Amino acid sequence: MDCCKEEKKTYRSDEDKKVLTNRLNRIEGQIRGIANMIQEDRYCDEILIQLSAIDKSIKSFANFMLDKHIKTCVKENILIGNDEVLDEIVDLFKRFQ
Repeated sequence: MDCCKEEKKTYRSDEDKKVLTNRLNRIEGQIRGIANMIQEDRYCDEILIQLSAIDKSIKSFANFMLDKHIKTCVKENILIGNDEVLDEIVDLFKRFQ
């Protein structure tokens, strides 16, 4: 990832895009699966287990994004003297609590 703070864009490698897209597609499939379970009148416990799996998938995705963000965008901004990025990262951590 190559971060450009001024434009608020993060340029990702094709490999990173592939990994992120695959994870999102998996989450999307899990959600469609739950929609099907509801239509099939599946037992609540089974649906709740799948919701727990989706929750873990989303948290894993968020942690992956956070890791990449810190190692690229935050690092690059600190190196060029933009300490405002520290406030941004603190706000992100607050959102994840």
